[in-house]
Amino acid sequence: MTVLQKTNIKDIFEKSIKKTKLDIQREHLLENIANKIATTLKKEGKVNLNFICTHNSRRSQFSQVWAYYAMEYYGIKNGHSFSSGTAETAFHPNTIKALETCGFKFSLENFNHQNPKYLINYPNAEKAIVGFSKLVENPINNTPFIAITTCGHADENCPVILEASARFHLPYVDPKASDGTEKEKDTYLQTSKLIAGEIGCLFKKVKELL
Repeated sequence: MTVLQKTNIKDIFEKSIKKTKLDIQREHLLENIANKIATTLKKEGKVNLNFICTHNSRRSQFSQVWAYYAMEYYGIKNGHSFSSGTAETAFHPNTIKALETCGFKFSLENFNHQNPKYLINYPNAEKAIVGFSKLVENPINNTPFIAITTCGHADENCPVILEASARFHLPYVDPKASDGTEKEKDTYLQTSKLIAGEIGCLFKKVKELL
């Protein structure tokens, strides 16, 4: 009889951080973002983060979910993560599968064939977050926020974000190229872990600054 091991999101998160290797430029970027987050928390008592990618379906969603986990992991209070795009599509199923593999739980809050809305959490989470594809100006995205673009197209096509108190560009390779191939599952999972590792390093720095 085969015994299936339960996915431990904490282990995946911590291992992803340990495996993260940053070059000087990337480390400097994460430090700048961490400084802004910590400064905002000290001054305002709260901080809103908005991860932005063109279709708000893959990289920005991964970033929002892992930022949500990282803030709870490091005990950072009054931090809120959101995501959005320059076009409204849907939370891509492959992104959801990869996050579920890592231990996150998805439940439908509002079914829509084009763009379902999900409640996302994990075992013993303090709160849940809402996940769906949306435009930058969607009212669910609390303002003002620190804008973090995760793809080059979004960075180039959002020349001005009025709601942003600061803006950073933290790009990731789009896993979309693997869609429909035998590498699909592994590519999305590795993208999830890569983002988990860097987001973990980011909020570790924030914790040290508080």
